[in-house]
Amino acid sequence: MSPSKALIILAFTTTTESFTVPASRTLTRTTTPSHTNIVSSQSSSSSLRLSNEDDADDEIARLRSLAAKLRSEAAELEAEKAQQMADAAERAFRRFDLNQDGEVSLEELKMGLEKELKEEISSKRIAELMNIFDTNADGALQLSEMPPLEKFRNTLDQLRREEKRLADEAAKQKLQEEQAVLLKNAKLDFLNEKPASVSDRVISILPYLFPLMDGLQYGRFLLLGDTSNPFIVLLAVLYGLYRSIPFSGFVAFFALNFLSGNPSINRLVRYNMQQAIFIDIALFFPSLILGVGGLIANGAGGGALPPGVSEIFSDVIFGTLLVMLGYCVVSSAFGREPDGIPLISDAVKDRMPTIDMFDDEGRFVPREFRNKDEDEKKD
Repeated sequence: MSPSKALIILAFTTTTESFTVPASRTLTRTTTPSHTNIVSSQSSSSSLRLSNEDDADDEIARLRSLAAKLRSEAAELEAEKAQQMADAAERAFRRFDLNQDGEVSLEELKMGLEKELKEEISSKRIAELMNIFDTNADGALQLSEMPPLEKFRNTLDQLRREEKRLADEAAKQKLQEEQAVLLKNAKLDFLNEKPASVSDRVISILPYLFPLMDGLQYGRFLLLGDTSNPFIVLLAVLYGLYRSIPFSGFVAFFALNFLSGNPSINRLVRYNMQQAIFIDIALFFPSLILGVGGLIANGAGGGALPPGVSEIFSDVIFGTLLVMLGYCVVSSAFGREPDGIPLISDAVKDRMPTIDMFDDEGRFVPREFRNKDEDEKKD
């Protein structure tokens, strides 16, 4: 190797070493200060937390002390107020106890309150006050039972307000009862369910001529046997007039049915109109029975029913009709509803308008419409 190359290599090595060492030192210097800063920051945070916790404990202790002080002051105020009330009650007791016997009687309480409150108080009100404050119920107030004068005043005001409230409620209840009575009377006037007058009783008998005329066919065997009887002659005249009117049965039926729905007519008259219609309808069934019996007899080869059978059957039907009509006429003459006929009277009652057919506002609603409205509400 030439001296010049060896010199170059030596110079390069020296330069590299001199460059590397400072770099290593520089890295060491920069790393050490960073670790120191982290430790220092953690130590500062821990010290700050401890300081905050100490401050919080001090604040809690201060608030507790303040609360205890406030409770103490409130207790002192309450004790002072109680003492003031006791002193006021004792002063009032001394003034009210006129005979100095150690208790306040009803008379003394009345005199003392009227003097202190400058007003007249009834004996009833004084007795109410005594019942409130006389805890041992001996009829007098001892010192331990005596309230301050202001409490007497407040209690009197409460009793007056309560009395006024009760009076207002009683007046309201009385007004409602009077209105209910007026409404009920108005309903009764509308339905005309008052006792029947003499003219109403007479008119109520007339509808039964309708089933009587239609039932005379069943009485032909009985009536034709004695034509000299004036009653039978009168029936014959009425029957002739009745049959002289075209469609007299339909006219009578629809007239009675229409008039019986008029609530201005007395209830007894309307009831008899409906019952006369039902009795007349019932007369259809004996004719039906006779007709069916004749058909059965013809079908059996025996010909028509024997005259004796038809006569007896007709006489029984006519006799039953006369008994029913007689019962209805007598009851109506005495102003009573003839509601003792089986089946028929019950059917008539169901058709008669009643007070329960009025709604809550006092309007009349027929039973068929009321039932329809109730069914719609259920749906």
